[in-house]
Amino acid sequence: MSYANSRIPTSAQQGVHERLVRLVERHLAEPFRKPYADYNRVAVDISLAAWDGRAPLILDAGCGVGHSTIQLARQFPDHWVIGVDQSADRLNRRKPYPDALLPANMVFVRADLVDFWRLLDDAGLRLARHYVLYPNPWPKIGHLARRWHAHPVFPWLARLGGVLECRSNWDVYIEEFALALGMTSGKAVPWETFQAEVPLTPFERKYRDSGQTLYRLTCDLGAGLADTHNDSTTGAQR
Repeated sequence: MSYANSRIPTSAQQGVHERLVRLVERHLAEPFRKPYADYNRVAVDISLAAWDGRAPLILDAGCGVGHSTIQLARQFPDHWVIGVDQSADRLNRRKPYPDALLPANMVFVRADLVDFWRLLDDAGLRLARHYVLYPNPWPKIGHLARRWHAHPVFPWLARLGGVLECRSNWDVYIEEFALALGMTSGKAVPWETFQAEVPLTPFERKYRDSGQTLYRLTCDLGAGLADTHNDSTTGAQR
């Protein structure tokens, strides 16, 4: 099997989904009340246990096998870098890096980001940098609500502040993410194509070597946004 044979996501959807704006408006207007799972509370505690409380925080959201987390920790040695993924198997496959060679300013934790993002906000924490690298695009038209920017948790990304960067090999995903982030933050969110000279993730390397166009957006959210509905610890998911 050839290495550089990755395919661009295919979809009958061309351009921004017609329901996206309505979904984002609803999520901004209604509180998200999904109860927290205990293991996610523990994950937040683990992620901050070795943090000195002063180093700026970087979150690598959905870090997969963790190559991006390791590179970010090396790129920003004065920051505390948290790599979060829901799969313990992926986190355990951080080859070819033995524990002894891992940067000291980082940690991996298994958690559900739907809880993890909100728990960071509940703790009053703000990010210096925030990476959402090549999330599952869910390209089928009927899967819109599974994309992060159409999920009820999305407003928390803006509340956590910092420089938020999202990358994808599907232009529709980035265009939608930019629109939703603009609605949530009130900021203009441009996006662009780019060349991954030093790929951050194995997927990015494979997409690049397959000759695909890569897309990214970067938005400085500053100190984040105030939370007008922060009662998410009780009740049921809407």
